[in-house]
Amino acid sequence: MANPLDTDAGSELFSSYEAELKLVQADLNQKLDQITELSGEPRKSAVRLAERTLDEANELLGQMRIEKQNIPSATRSKVNQRFRNYETDIDAQKRKLKTLADDRKALFGNRYSDNPEGQDQQLEQRQQLLSGTERLDRSSQRLRESQRVANETEGIGRDTLADLQIQRETIQHTRMNLLESEGYVDKSVKTLRGMAQWLRIGL
Repeated sequence: MANPLDTDAGSELFSSYEAELKLVQADLNQKLDQITELSGEPRKSAVRLAERTLDEANELLGQMRIEKQNIPSATRSKVNQRFRNYETDIDAQKRKLKTLADDRKALFGNRYSDNPEGQDQQLEQRQQLLSGTERLDRSSQRLRESQRVANETEGIGRDTLADLQIQRETIQHTRMNLLESEGYVDKSVKTLRGMAQWLRIGL
């Protein structure tokens, strides 16, 4: 004899969600078991995956809550009981996941300590490390700035030497031109003297 839940449209949809919820619950239980064996980053990743699976279970539970209203009242009492059982199971899984997610020592490994004094020491060590890193960064920046200034100074020196060389060549060229001009003047003076002498002799 067929089950009335299997022949009613609302019951069929509820049963479909129910079957899917059982698979999601099984997957969530497996993820919760895996979390207990992990620590550090792998544990945090596993917790996030379990949280998404729990959200999926709650969504299915919400769909089932809607669909059970469409089930005939004659069979709804049994459905309500099953639904409450699923709510209880999922609530237990939620509490277990919260407990696993709140285990900071497992989440952060050896970096976390319940000892306040130990935490203070770790914090002081981190601050010292950060301070040393900042000093190193500042020293590196000063070194890069000094290198930049040295490169600029070297470039200016090369340009200045090049300018001085050009000026030296210009002065030498001008001096040669002056010497050459003086030679022409001397020749002209000698020529004029010769002409003047010639004129005196002719007179």
